[in-house]
Amino acid sequence: MIRLQKFLSEAGVCSRRRGEAYIREGRVKVNGRVVTQMGIKIDPAKDIVEVSGRVVTSAVPEIYIMLNKPAGYISSCRHSGRKIVLDLIDTGHRLYPVGRLDKDSTGLLLLTNNGRLHYHLTHPSFDHEKEYLVETKDSISDADLNRLAEGVMIDDRATRPAEIYRQGAREFRIVLREGRNRQIRRMVETVGNEVVGLHRIRMATLHLGNLAAGEWRYLSDTEAAELKNFCNI
Repeated sequence: MIRLQKFLSEAGVCSRRRGEAYIREGRVKVNGRVVTQMGIKIDPAKDIVEVSGRVVTSAVPEIYIMLNKPAGYISSCRHSGRKIVLDLIDTGHRLYPVGRLDKDSTGLLLLTNNGRLHYHLTHPSFDHEKEYLVETKDSISDADLNRLAEGVMIDDRATRPAEIYRQGAREFRIVLREGRNRQIRRMVETVGNEVVGLHRIRMATLHLGNLAAGEWRYLSDTEAAELKNFCNI
């Protein structure tokens, strides 16, 4: 965390003193909100800063990493006494997981220091697709799959329509455009079944492919460009 005016200076926008003047004049926004108070600190890897309507980018290089998350790890930057996904990655850069996979779920997890991309891929208003392979404890009927596709009630609110493709008697693929807490597991519970395997294979334009469990790699320039273009950033 660094002071806002220091960030503006290090990004080459202006001197610290001029940055303070911009803040007092109401010309600076952090995450869409005008900031006029001195001493505010921001996280350059996570917060979006604008000056007079233009986004300020940090001098830190943009990092994009795909991880095939194994079971047993928490999708968090810190969690006392628990294994976290950052334990699997050693880059020397401060990164943030984009969205979450619960401890028992596996598959594609994107990590980045690009705050704008993080925001676009996690904010519910953008409706980006996420695709999963699901294995259930018992056989699941076509009628139950149709119910899940049409939407079921969770916490007194219906889930959005989803695309579902049967893969076997106890397996199906599902494409979601929302990300409520433990959503797929809770959806399956509403039809009297239980998820025993949940594996994410796609997020927006990114496909997990044959990356082994617990392994990670940098996105290619093409993958990063396609993802940024998809998010219009």
